[in-house]
Parts: sequence; C-alpha cells; structure tokens
Amino acid sequence: MPLLIDLTGQRFGRLVVLERDGTRNRKVTWLCQCDCGNTSIVCGYNLSSGVTHSCGCLREDYYKKPKLKHGQYGTRLYHIWDNMKRRCNNPENPGFYLYGERGITLCSEWIEFQPFYNWAIVNGYKDDLQLDRRNNDKGYSPDNCRWVTSKVNNRNKRTNRIITYNGESKLLKEWSEYLGINYSTLRKRLRTSDGNIGKSFTEPIDRGKGHARRAHK
Repeated sequence: MPLLIDLTGQRFGRLVVLERDGTRNRKVTWLCQCDCGNTSIVCGYNLSSGVTHSCGCLREDYYKKPKLKHGQYGTRLYHIWDNMKRRCNNPENPGFYLYGERGITLCSEWIEFQPFYNWAIVNGYKDDLQLDRRNNDKGYSPDNCRWVTSKVNNRNKRTNRIITYNGESKLLKEWSEYLGINYSTLRKRLRTSDGNIGKSFTEPIDRGKGHARRAHK
C-alpha cells in the first residue's frame, strides 16, 4: 500500500488543508479551509492533481463576473490554453494519463484564459511556436513555461533518450545528426546490439563507398 502523504497545512489554489477527514470510496479525504471562509471535504487526489482549487466559489465567481469579450475564442492560442486545461483537469481527456494523472497541474492563475493570454503575448508568443515546460515533471505555470520551436519542444519530451559516449551526453536524435546516421538506423542498432553504444556508433554504413562518421575520441 502506498505511503500516505500528509497534506496538512498545504495550499491548493484557494484551499488550505486543515486535517485528514477520513476515507471515501477507498480514497483519502481532507478537510480544507477555503479563502472565502467555507470549509469542504476534498479527495486528496483531486487536490494534488489540480482538479479542485476551491470549495466551489471559484466557479461561482467566474460565472458572476462580467464576461469580457477577449475576441480570442477559436484562435490557435485559445486552443492551446483549452487543450492544456483539459489534459490536466479532465480525466475523460485522452491525454489525461500523461498529464493530470501523472501529477502535471495547471496553476490557478491560468484557470481563466485572459491571464494566460496576457502572459503569452508578453513572453513572445508567435503562431509558429509551441508551449513547452522547462521541467517536464512540473506543471503549467508562468515560471515553468516558455515558447519554443517544434524542434526544441520535441527534444524536450520526457520520452527522449539521452546517451553518453566518450564523455559527451546528447539526445539520440542529436547523436544521429552528429554521426550522420539515420535516426531509425541508429535506434535499431542500439536495440539489436544489446545497448553496445560503441559498436552502434562506429559500425560503417553499408553504402558501398560511404561510411558513418565516427564519434571523436
């Protein structure tokens, strides 16, 4: 059974955890104090995953607030924000298991679109750039996000493989470019050679006259 993490005293959005409440449906629940003055019982998973940010007053405030027509609905930037929010907060979203379920949260500041829009414009958003998290184990927030090219974004994925050879560490994709060996070929070599990096990197390419560029020693 996994070790219970004590959430007492921690803040999640507008909620501060007061004490453990008990267990419901095999899930640990916590008594929380909301900034509005109300208390509520919240499942620990909903707190840590960012699903619940308040006792319910945050949603009420949103619908009471006069709606500003930002004119961005349907734009690329709006879809980036909407998809980010769904991946983190909606268990029905196909990507939730890679984000919300893994503990990747959306900061309370970006629950609404306008603050995210303002941050994006100030921080260099362009239509040919993608939203990237500097640390893939942390959530979406102003201090962990940036706008990058698709090439940088793809290389920053947590599934990318970093290989160290002759004292140099590079992504497998970068080694492919450096050695002049097709990425798929290099990946296949590593798989069929039981991870023998030296052999995979220095084996000549069968091109008649051509040979793979060898990694420097």
